[in-house]
Amino acid sequence: MEETLMKILVINPGSTSTKVGIFENANCIYAKTVRHPRCEIERFPNISAQKEMRRAVVEEVLQESGIARSSLQAIVGRCGIVKPVESGTFFLNERLYQDLNSEGALRHASAFGGIIAYELSRELGIPAYVVDPATVDEMLPEAKLTGIKGVTRRSIFHALNSKYVAKRYCRENQKAYKESRLIVAHLGGGISVSAHLNGRTIDVNDAAAGDGPFGPERAGSLPVTAVVELCFSGLYTKETFIAHLFSHSGMQMHLGSNDLREAMQRIKEGDEQAKLVVEAMAYQVAKQIGAMAAALSGEVDGIILTGGLAYSDEFIGLITQRVQKIGPVTVYPGENELQAMAEGALEVLLKKEEAKEYA
Repeated sequence: MEETLMKILVINPGSTSTKVGIFENANCIYAKTVRHPRCEIERFPNISAQKEMRRAVVEEVLQESGIARSSLQAIVGRCGIVKPVESGTFFLNERLYQDLNSEGALRHASAFGGIIAYELSRELGIPAYVVDPATVDEMLPEAKLTGIKGVTRRSIFHALNSKYVAKRYCRENQKAYKESRLIVAHLGGGISVSAHLNGRTIDVNDAAAGDGPFGPERAGSLPVTAVVELCFSGLYTKETFIAHLFSHSGMQMHLGSNDLREAMQRIKEGDEQAKLVVEAMAYQVAKQIGAMAAALSGEVDGIILTGGLAYSDEFIGLITQRVQKIGPVTVYPGENELQAMAEGALEVLLKKEEAKEYA
């Protein structure tokens, strides 16, 4: 029987890039990453003001591909920070579109993935989807409770890539994801480390709230009283302090760069401060992996390291030497988000899965 071929447009905006892919079923037939230098991004007063620029990029890439819009069967966009949802592929309905346009969602450029996908789908008369939003919530109740009533930990993490690499690991090792105990560390501009138990992410640090290891440009967990002192110091407004925590701290603050390759080169040239910062970042990732091992009661089938920082063998080595006794370490460098979104939408188009409704 002849295979049904589906062409899917995939849109993945990040803080400093917009990635666009066109897939024929699960095969990428065209992809392009458009980088947005910091000087370009800083021209906009806020993230929401970037919308037309981001959409123009998607339109230009689609035109460059030479693939007719009329040949597309679906569009899938990366989802921003919306309300907690279960894992899976969601039909991009009006309610989800409205939530993606909210102030909370537009704190990160990822929201434009769903926004642009929805608008193009309406113009073309085809369905649009999102897959495993960052707010996938499968956390244990005891993982959410804190020592202050009314303050709870949230499940916000790199769910799309973390779920994808966990399932890939299981396929490649003849395991069932729903019968596995895995730890996934997504190492990017923000770092999230998640514990996967029998197909559910039962615990994870909330990198979007400043929880967990510091990263290339994020502060990570901080002593609470020191943060309170800074908040009341008069040096910052609420908005500038939040921006400080999530865009100008971490390795960026210590070394003046968020580029791990540059930091590694400085280490080779004898820079002791760069060495300390990189080792501290790796140390904190290893500690978070240890915490997730505790969430899995010490029984770990595998540890997966992924994300952009995983391209650095030296950085991965610093983590591995501390955690390899917990479980075998597998590395999937980069992020697989375009592929993950395309495959999630394809499962629905081929009627292997049913799209969930965002309500």
